[in-house]
Amino acid sequence: MKTGFWVIGSLFLAAAPALAQGVPSRSSVMMAKGNLATDPTREAVTAARAFLATFDSHGREMVQFPFVTQKSGTLARFRRSAPDQPSLPVTDAQAAAPMKRGPGMGPPGGFVGERYGTAVWSNYPVSDVPRPGLQMGHLTPQQHAAALHLLQTLLSAKGYHKVQDIMGADQALADSGTPFASGRAVYTIAVFGQPSETSPWMVQFGGHHLGLNVVIDGAHGVMTPTLTGAQPAIYSRDGKTVRVLAGENDRAFALLNSLNAGQRQQAILSYRVEDLVQGPGHDGETLVPEGIRGTALDAAQKGMLMDIIAEWAGIINDAYAAPRLKEIREGLDETWFAWSGPTTCEPGHNGSSYYRIQGPRLLIEFSPQGVGGDPTLHVHTVYRDPTDSYGSRFTVQ
Repeated sequence: MKTGFWVIGSLFLAAAPALAQGVPSRSSVMMAKGNLATDPTREAVTAARAFLATFDSHGREMVQFPFVTQKSGTLARFRRSAPDQPSLPVTDAQAAAPMKRGPGMGPPGGFVGERYGTAVWSNYPVSDVPRPGLQMGHLTPQQHAAALHLLQTLLSAKGYHKVQDIMGADQALADSGTPFASGRAVYTIAVFGQPSETSPWMVQFGGHHLGLNVVIDGAHGVMTPTLTGAQPAIYSRDGKTVRVLAGENDRAFALLNSLNAGQRQQAILSYRVEDLVQGPGHDGETLVPEGIRGTALDAAQKGMLMDIIAEWAGIINDAYAAPRLKEIREGLDETWFAWSGPTTCEPGHNGSSYYRIQGPRLLIEFSPQGVGGDPTLHVHTVYRDPTDSYGSRFTVQ
C-alpha cells in the first residue's frame, strides 16, 4: 500500500472553508476545448490527463492508482480500535472478533464498503469507510476546477446537476453540526489506470451519499455500480428549496398510481423492506425477482418505468447513456417493479417507501433510511448491472 493512500476524513476539516462558497455551476468551471473533437471518450481522456497534470509526482501517487479488473466487486470491512482512532480495513475474521461498543465504533462486523481492485465505495461516511484518492478540500483551486471539469465530461448535464444537489445536501448536514465527516470538502476523487482512448480506466468520485464508479473502455462508458442518496433530502440553497432525488421519488409514485387494483396487488410486496438488499458489498449476488413483471404493464406504464430508470442510467454522459437505455428498453418485458411501504406521500416531499426495479441487466433500489428520525429526509439508492459490474462485460475476458 502506498504511503498516503488513505486520506482520513478528520484531516481535511481545516480545508472546509475553502469550499464554503459551494460547488461552482457547470458553466463556471468549463474549460476551453479549442479544437477538441466531440467524441466523449476523447474528451474524457483529455480532461483526466489535464487533471492529473496538475499534480507533481508525489501528488500523483495520492490520486492515481492501478486499474485492476475483476469480474465483480468484493466485500470490504473497516473498524476502528477506539472512537478517536481512524477506521482501518480488517479481514472478515477480525471484523467478527468482539469489539468495543459506543459512539463512533460502528455496527457489529464493522463498517461495510465494496472493493474493486484498489477502489472502494460505500454508503457510510468517509470517516468510517476511507476512500482512496484525494478529498476536494485538499485540492488547489486549479486541481479543484480540473476535477469538476472531469466530472462534467463523464456525466450528463442532468447527472452533474444531481451530483451538485447531493453534495449540497451533504454540506447542509455538515453545517448542522453532524459528528461524522460530511460536506463538499470530503468528497474524494481518484483515477485508476492510465486515461486512454483504447484501454480501460476508471474514475471514482464520492462521499457519504454518492459513489460514482465510471469505467471508460474505448467507446464504452459504464457507471455501474453507483450509489446516490441524500440527507437531508430537502434543504435551502441561495434562498431556494432543493429536493434531492425528487425525480426518483415522484416518477415512481406516478407509476404506482397508474396501476389498477390487480396490478397493484402484484407490485406491492406483502412484507416491509427497510434497507438496500444489494448495497455495497453485495456485488455478484443473485436476487429473485418480485413484484409486477413488465409484460403486465401497458405501453404508457412501460414508458413511465423507463422514466424512472433514466434517473440513474441518465447520470452518465448522454453518449454512453443512449446505448445503455436502449438495452434496458429491449429487456423491459423481463423487468420487474416491486414496492414496499406506504402508497402515498406528501406533495413536495419524498416518500418513505422502498422500491426495486430488476431486469436482465438492471438492478435499482430506492431505500429510505430510518437513521435520522425521518425516512423521507434520508435515502440511499443503488444502481447495478449484474452483467457489467465495473465494465466487466468489456474488460474481463
